[in-house]
Amino acid sequence: MRFIKKIFSKSRSLEDGIFFDAIQPILGFSPITLEFYRKAFTHRSSNRLDLKGNPINYERLEFLGDAMLSSVIAAYLFNEAPLGDEGYLTKMRSKIVSREHLNELGKDLNLIQFIESKVPVHHFGENIHGNIFESLIGAIYLDKGYEHCEKFIQKRVITPYVDIARLEGKVISYKSLVIEWCQKEKKVFHYDIFEDNAIDGQKLFGVKLSIDDKVIARARATSKKKAEEKASQRAYFAFQEKIDRKQL
Repeated sequence: MRFIKKIFSKSRSLEDGIFFDAIQPILGFSPITLEFYRKAFTHRSSNRLDLKGNPINYERLEFLGDAMLSSVIAAYLFNEAPLGDEGYLTKMRSKIVSREHLNELGKDLNLIQFIESKVPVHHFGENIHGNIFESLIGAIYLDKGYEHCEKFIQKRVITPYVDIARLEGKVISYKSLVIEWCQKEKKVFHYDIFEDNAIDGQKLFGVKLSIDDKVIARARATSKKKAEEKASQRAYFAFQEKIDRKQL
């Protein structure tokens, strides 16, 4: 077996050898098929095609990794929170696999260093970090199977980051929280969205959140969704005591 490994290591190109040495400490094991992992970091802008003319990029692996991550986290919560009903388990899983959290995980592992793209890295949005984290999990599943996939998620996600008691108090969406409170209190709310431009010409979206015909919060962001969430967060802090009282 050692002899076979030596043959394989000698047959690798210099580029593959550098990639192998860089990715192995992150994985915690020796990958078998490096092409899976290269694909996990290939952006669609690279315009690569396989021999059948199919596009080579991380998007399909991202889909697979998302499913694997959701499965492992669901099994973990099922075992660790025996008193939690379906709604509780679903909410807790959403907190763990939230886009914000996945982006943090991708950043912590500095996965962006491996990205192959014709687009400059600084032009990517925040979600690129979470996207390639999920695609990496998909690559692990194809290369080593479910067991290694589960071990990786346990080591990189669950052990260092998952604290059920802390997550129980974590807000997933301030917008959902504010809307739910308004509906319970029979308050009329409205999000006014308009396009805005920053000094550098970047397209931004502005949002004004009104409750009972009074503007409560304003925010700007690079997407409508982010602007609404930011405005909702500011509104939440304005009514935090009243909203939290209703959550009890």
